[in-house]
Amino acid sequence: MAPQPGFLIASADDANASALEAMLFESGARGQRVKNIEEALAALDFGSYDVLIADATVTDFSAGTLSAALAQRGHELALIALVEGDRAADGAAAVRAGAADFLRKPVERDEVAYVLGKALQSQQPSGDEPPRSRVFAPTVELLGQSEPMQDLQRTLRRAANGIATVLVRGESGTGKELVARLVHEYSPRRGGPYVKVHCAALPDQLLESELFGYERGAFTGATARKPGRVELAEGGTLFLDEIGDISPATQVKLLRVLQDRRYERLGGTETLSADVRFVTATHRDLEALVREGKFREDLFYRLNVVALWVPPLRARKTDIETLAVHFCSSVAAANSRRAPAFDADALSLLVAEAWPGNVRQLQNVVERLVVLTPGPRISARDVNRELSQKPGTLAFAVSSGFAPEIDVEQTAMELQQALRKAERRAIDRAMTSAAGDKNLAARLLGISRRSLYYKLEEHGL
Repeated sequence: MAPQPGFLIASADDANASALEAMLFESGARGQRVKNIEEALAALDFGSYDVLIADATVTDFSAGTLSAALAQRGHELALIALVEGDRAADGAAAVRAGAADFLRKPVERDEVAYVLGKALQSQQPSGDEPPRSRVFAPTVELLGQSEPMQDLQRTLRRAANGIATVLVRGESGTGKELVARLVHEYSPRRGGPYVKVHCAALPDQLLESELFGYERGAFTGATARKPGRVELAEGGTLFLDEIGDISPATQVKLLRVLQDRRYERLGGTETLSADVRFVTATHRDLEALVREGKFREDLFYRLNVVALWVPPLRARKTDIETLAVHFCSSVAAANSRRAPAFDADALSLLVAEAWPGNVRQLQNVVERLVVLTPGPRISARDVNRELSQKPGTLAFAVSSGFAPEIDVEQTAMELQQALRKAERRAIDRAMTSAAGDKNLAARLLGISRRSLYYKLEEHGL
């Protein structure tokens, strides 16, 4: 059985907060209400939630600072702003500052179901991507002095100064999202909004309304006009991540925006202009998709005006030491401890590794090294221990000594029971090693904190 989604409501507005609680309860979701952001952050440290609904009228609310605080604490959840019904501009500002979406007061059941359903859908992880580290990165910078990275830096700065559409390409985990952000930061539009859409996270019908917005009555849940991400990015940059995953129908509509800079909201007739710079990214082979008829050739050429290729980590071996030391410092700071030093042979092992998951995989390995190494130095033995495992799911714990050996002739039921016992043992050992600290235990297991809460509840731990 899938775990119930969890919602946290931060609002002193008794009427609307109570209405939200009732709607969530009727839908079978888990929910909790607090009065302000400070109480919300405290509740997140002790509970598991998928969505935070924060009232924009409370004095301590700021979508930008709140998004940063959530990231710094390692909370992987969507932020929804709750705004006054006649203050839709406040909701749009919250989205520009990092919120996933907004709800209007008084809350209406259809809109709540639509917005929260979309937020939950966008939280689903993509199987194509390496797991993302939960360490907060306060600065936006490209690290590394290798020749491929210097070439990328030079091309990036030249591309950023223009107005042409940019396509960021590269394997999963190489840092395409960071490059896209830097295109905006280095551009003349850096004073405008930077709005991101993860195209692979939403189905076609939701993606269209997300991009272009909708009019009241366009569909169930559209209780009022709402701007799309194109409109929210006006005067700035719109980043479309995983552009290779959009459907043919959405490709047609996106092509029109790129060609004519005009579009309509879903269910509307008014033609709007788009003063937006488009930056897109993909790890897919778009040329192959064009040959297979899965991606429009005319759209490909519109997107591929300036291509930025992000090199895989194996092509920039000389940067690995720099990256490892940087990640080590970041993880240590996030865990309120002094950063351990790498032994020379430990760094040599990291440099020799193939890193199929690229920079993101290296970041995750270093994170685990810092968390699991109690002493002041990280040795070659520590590195070998982590490189021999495959973090990201509980399966690595089962395969690394936590589980009993299983006879291949056991029945499927016996195998399932054995794996369940092994999983329970792995969680129990991680909780013991972390002295009950759930954030640390989740990192030891290589899973998200939310997943750990579900597993603790499932196993009755």
